[in-house]
Amino acid sequence: MRHGCKVNHLSRTAAHRSAMLSNMAVSLIKEKRIETTLAKAKALRKYVEPLITKSKEDSTHQRRMVFAYLRDKEAVTELFREVSQKVANRNGGYTRILKLGRRLGDGAEMAMMELVDYNDNMLKDTVVKKAKSTRRSSKKKVVVEDSNVAESKAEEVENKTEENK
Repeated sequence: MRHGCKVNHLSRTAAHRSAMLSNMAVSLIKEKRIETTLAKAKALRKYVEPLITKSKEDSTHQRRMVFAYLRDKEAVTELFREVSQKVANRNGGYTRILKLGRRLGDGAEMAMMELVDYNDNMLKDTVVKKAKSTRRSSKKKVVVEDSNVAESKAEEVENKTEENK
């Protein structure tokens, strides 16, 4: 049993697990979204979120610390240039895990992991809210644009009422 064990070993050796998480983190940073198993996604979240937090402070020391984990210059550059500016005002929770169901071959639970600030569809839903609608019927209001137009409309109404009499 794994009571009190904080690390999911994912049935791999330490070196294999480290290399796999590093590669997955690089893919997540470059592609902004990856599809993997749920267990790997949860392990990756613990791996990549501290790196994103370190990228908020752009210094040589922080870049070297992140490079020690990722081992990919392009990913480190993109993390410090683009991703860190998008998450600058966020205090944590940089990633989102969405469950996709079970894989057809072996029944493993699949998940999509993405960076929160890069999903345009969800950002539109949270930012744009509909105006509150009421069930009551409202009376139609007449908008008067010019005084000349208003006078001509008033004369038409008077002419119609005189014809009806």
